[in-house]
Amino acid sequence: MRREVFHADHEEFRKLVREFVAKEVVPNYPSWEKAGRLPRSVFEQLGSLGLLGMAVPEEYGGAGLDDYRYNVVLQEEAARALVTLGTVRTQLDVVLPYFLAYADEAQRQRWFPGLASGKLLTAIAMTEPGTGSDLAGIRSTAVRDGDAYVLNGAKTFITGGLLADLVIVVARTSTDPENRRAGLTLLVVEDGMPGFTRGRVLEKMGIKVQDTVELAFDDVRVPVANRLGEEGAAFRYLGHNLPQERMTVAVGSVAQARAALEATIAYVKEREVFGKTVASFQNTKFELAAVAAEIEAAQTMLDRAVLDLVDGELSGADAAKVKLFCTEMQARAVDRCLQLFGGYGYMAEYPIARLYTDARITRIYAGTSEVMKVIIAKSLGL
Repeated sequence: MRREVFHADHEEFRKLVREFVAKEVVPNYPSWEKAGRLPRSVFEQLGSLGLLGMAVPEEYGGAGLDDYRYNVVLQEEAARALVTLGTVRTQLDVVLPYFLAYADEAQRQRWFPGLASGKLLTAIAMTEPGTGSDLAGIRSTAVRDGDAYVLNGAKTFITGGLLADLVIVVARTSTDPENRRAGLTLLVVEDGMPGFTRGRVLEKMGIKVQDTVELAFDDVRVPVANRLGEEGAAFRYLGHNLPQERMTVAVGSVAQARAALEATIAYVKEREVFGKTVASFQNTKFELAAVAAEIEAAQTMLDRAVLDLVDGELSGADAAKVKLFCTEMQARAVDRCLQLFGGYGYMAEYPIARLYTDARITRIYAGTSEVMKVIIAKSLGL
């Protein structure tokens, strides 16, 4: 169906991304999966092409185009080639918005050139061993001591934490018994700060090219100059960016579901059973027709939400609806596609197997499907 999301500039950007993915990503992807991360050189390549600094103001080396549609193109083109760009998505869609919104001028001068060039890698540390979706339950503490905060605590499931030069840590700087959401602050911990250590690299069932680690903070002295925004205002900041974070997951879900469909169509046209191609059976046609219809429904919903996000009009409830629908659709679509591969679909050498395992996390991170339903229900007055 016709899409009305992108303009000519976005399509030129798409050509650049498609060429980069085909030339630099696809041939190296198997080795990156085995290594469990993208090498730093890939980020620098992306930075040199201007792909990481689209939203960074021009005076710091970026393009000054804070248009989420460029991020959408990156995800769509990676999925089209049956790969992902690892933690690039997290850096651009989840972490960078905090720097853009809350960094002061001194911080912008220190960090923005490196963010645009790909020489500074980032992560955000919210989740703790006992705290997932309940951000108000964060226990990591940061106590003011002169011109620094003394940070203590542990974080887990931190995407990109292994190579990150800058980690935005959500810590509790004060406690209000009447308001659990008050008293959270964003602090930027830099690689090499005494007391900051990286723990286990966690072994996941999917998204293997994206490193996920545990982080520990033992009396880390974080300069007040590394605080993002106001002290105690982090919960509001986090809530402001969550719609985009959830949209990012939805964008990947739809793009990967479409990639699964295209890979399956190509496979069933070639694979023969009982002397006939798998594509010739009515069941195959019906299954893929149903998958195609679901993908189009999700794409239309997603595109409308992307435009709302660009216009600054996407509500938290609408973002929750989009994430819920698109990720649940992805699960159904990829499962039905894998079934048509038969036993080969269970083999890791076939991309459909990776698409299947990668899809499972989308209904969990950035807020589980259950949390999305709670948000939607509240918007209905329930």
